[in-house]
Amino acid sequence: MRWGWRMLLLLVLIDAAYLSAIWPDWEDYRRGPIQRSQFIEDYENARGDRPEWPQLRWRPVALEKIPQHLVRAVIVAEDSRFYQHEGVDLEALKEAMEYNLSKKRMAYGASTLSQQTAKNLFLSPSRNPLRKWHELVLTLGMERNLSKRRILEHYLNLAEFGRGIYGVEAAARYYWDVPVSRLGWRESIELAATLPSPVANNPRSNTRAFRKRVEKIRRYF
Repeated sequence: MRWGWRMLLLLVLIDAAYLSAIWPDWEDYRRGPIQRSQFIEDYENARGDRPEWPQLRWRPVALEKIPQHLVRAVIVAEDSRFYQHEGVDLEALKEAMEYNLSKKRMAYGASTLSQQTAKNLFLSPSRNPLRKWHELVLTLGMERNLSKRRILEHYLNLAEFGRGIYGVEAAARYYWDVPVSRLGWRESIELAATLPSPVANNPRSNTRAFRKRVEKIRRYF
């Protein structure tokens, strides 16, 4: 038992040291240009072994240039209580757990926009419990240091909308050949519908799952 507690304490200390090492200077994210995310860096690195993957498309823009109907569509699609929670939506988490138990599989997640932003910025796509723990800690830190507006600006500029397509500006130019500022509500709903599986379901693949998601979001417009 004593050795077990010592080992647990050692693991806690190692994890605390890791979090301390990766802990961001939030001032760098509070203002100024949007920085590259860890997901973008990982994509660029992976392309070396995947020559069939397209070049990175990423053109961050200020939140003021993103239409409000697109902002609304993304919030409806991914985190309807974004402005009510402080990083973690406990109500959505409870609903997801009940749904997954009823299906007897992990069919539905409950990550908020804040959690997704923290994951995209600093972590890997891994689903292991330790990574989820780091995501939670970073999310709470981000919520305490950045405004909701700034978190949303990061999310919209860093979310993946297709293979190698990151951010709403790059997505608008790829799918419709226009800047994001010119997207109408129909295109905005379609862009939001690519989340959370943009490589498989997007305006070009036009899968059945994609069309169902478009219709689900459209009910709120």
